Amino acid sequence: MTVIHEINTLVWLGELSGRFGRRVTLGDVPGEVWDEVARPGIDTVWLMGVWERSPAGLAIALRDEPLRASFRDALPDLTEADIAGSPYCVRDYVVDASLGGPDGLAEARAQLASRGVRLILDYVPNHVAPDHPWLTEHPGRLIQGTRDELARSPEGFLDVGGRIYANGRDPFFAPWHDVVQLNAFDGDLRTATVDTLVSIGDQADGVRCDMAMLLMNDVFAKTWGDRAGPAPAEDFWPYVIPRVRARHPDLLFVAEAYWDLEWALQQQGFDHCYDKRLYDRLVHEGAESTRAHLQADLTYQRGLVRFLENHDEPRAAATFPDTARHRAAAVTVATLPGAILWHEGQFEGRKVRLPVFLSRRPQEPVDEQLRAFYAQLLPAAAAVRDGDWHLLTTTGWPDNDTHRTLLAWSWTGTDSRHVVIVNYSDAPAQGQVPLPWPDLAGRPCRLSDLLSNQTYDRDGGALLAPGLFVDLPAWHAHVLTVT
Repeated sequence: MTVIHEINTLVWLGELSGRFGRRVTLGDVPGEVWDEVARPGIDTVWLMGVWERSPAGLAIALRDEPLRASFRDALPDLTEADIAGSPYCVRDYVVDASLGGPDGLAEARAQLASRGVRLILDYVPNHVAPDHPWLTEHPGRLIQGTRDELARSPEGFLDVGGRIYANGRDPFFAPWHDVVQLNAFDGDLRTATVDTLVSIGDQADGVRCDMAMLLMNDVFAKTWGDRAGPAPAEDFWPYVIPRVRARHPDLLFVAEAYWDLEWALQQQGFDHCYDKRLYDRLVHEGAESTRAHLQADLTYQRGLVRFLENHDEPRAAATFPDTARHRAAAVTVATLPGAILWHEGQFEGRKVRLPVFLSRRPQEPVDEQLRAFYAQLLPAAAAVRDGDWHLLTTTGWPDNDTHRTLLAWSWTGTDSRHVVIVNYSDAPAQGQVPLPWPDLAGRPCRLSDLLSNQTYDRDGGALLAPGLFVDLPAWHAHVLTVT
């Protein structure tokens, strides 16, 4: 099962350069560092932001004072040299020379592969930089405008070489000033998208598609109307993905997706889509809504990406200032079906969300307790997530319904059985959890907690009915091996 570790490539290489006292690129990262990256429980690394960034996009960003203010908020001693431009304002899908170029990426991929770890990279299907070659060579691939529109709405259009283009956008926010909108309905653009993704597939084992839902026919039509021309009979991703997979059958497709369009994108060919709904439930709601979310079809759940943070979300250590709640949420996402996404710095308790434009981040103290917790959680979750997953019921007593805050599920492998129980609340909880294995009847059982190293001996019949008795403090969890 896919477990992704997202790394901010530019920042990471800069810090490695300081650590080793020399310039470090993707091609000469020390082996000990790759060992740290490919830690137990990680099988996929997402090197975020490897493509050529746009000088034109950077110039636009430097003129945006609110944006610069957000940079200073994250990095109080900001200098001009720290602003590298957005990795999602792509000038060309060529690995940036400053990071080691294509040869450096190939070496990084080989180092990961030798450790049994896959590599995934970004693709931005919705927009390109103002100095991307397509603006002069293939303008029909982009949404264009008129001089009158530029005069009326300078925040939504830009003049590049005498031609007016629309800035990239999604339908709910102001346009992004540093990028130009691609036309998802243009046949030539679709062919070029296939070619670009095939090229990425030559260099990596998977691709994370930025804001993938923006290219869906109905979403794109609502955003751009007649300006995009008539919608093709076939949707964007069902056209693109099979043609890419004809060249790279095993290429992993991961969608950044919102607005409850995850299932639709799975149906259109994506292996995994962001599970923002679970994130919101864990952050803003509680056990009841999380349990309801986990009652969804298992095929759908296997196609989700569970996370507590990524480069677009606040840091988990800041979102969950109560470390115990942070741990409970982490146990939850780590032991569910689907893909799991961890973010570089999450394990150390970083709290500053760094804008992707920056090449340097502030120094922050390491939360040693949190680091030790994650060092235990990742291999434990890897051991647990094997075989068939099943959401378990919890029961209580007429005078004690605290079991409602207990989340519980089982994993049944060929030679393994595991139970996960999380008290997702700020108060103690007691309950009983009937286990799903009838052959336990009449047999002694030992339950070993992979997080606390405690063991519990129980009668197998009692584990079936009335069930495993649980008494958990606030925000605590069991991750149990049953033998």
